[in-house]
Amino acid sequence: MSNNASAFSRTGILFVLSAPSGAGKTTLTTSLRHKPDFVYSVSCTTRTPRPGEVHGEDYYFLTEEDFVARIANGEFLEHANVHGRRYGTLKQTVTDHLRKGVDVLIDIDTQGAATIRACDDPFIQNALADVFIMPPSLDELRRRLTRRGTETAEQIETRITNAAAEMQHWRNYRYTLISGSTEEDIEKFRAVMRAERYLSRRMQLRAEA
Repeated sequence: MSNNASAFSRTGILFVLSAPSGAGKTTLTTSLRHKPDFVYSVSCTTRTPRPGEVHGEDYYFLTEEDFVARIANGEFLEHANVHGRRYGTLKQTVTDHLRKGVDVLIDIDTQGAATIRACDDPFIQNALADVFIMPPSLDELRRRLTRRGTETAEQIETRITNAAAEMQHWRNYRYTLISGSTEEDIEKFRAVMRAERYLSRRMQLRAEA
């Protein structure tokens, strides 16, 4: 064996996280963002900022013209029109972090996750680790939505209907985590992070003088 010291290195992992509304995704990502385990991908949007939101931290707030121009230039990893407002993830920002060996977390719906999954860039495909947060049941999801008290009964039922449709996509994800308490969900997600970071195919052995 060589006397040179050897060190392992790797490129970053693209963690894509999806879940129906009320399944705990927002709470999970908020908790994870407080740890220096990865960079949280900030999305672009054409909607106006809500009170307290900060450009570059919560979203990149773009004009319609700017957003459309970026689409034409192929700058988005994924983008969608939701209720008349555009949302998207800038590809260059994500790949810059990944090439530096920094893991990236994207919090996105099933439509956006499917777009990333279908990306024809082999670098993105090799980096991808997509995770679906599955509520224990629709009844439990209804209880969670009711408990937070931010929607009417009609809005809750609409979310339940949408959630049932989203939950049909769980088999398309590499990992499916059954949601429990916030602490349980964090530990489950961290287990996925650890497993992905230890994959041999992600490692490179470099000889150093």
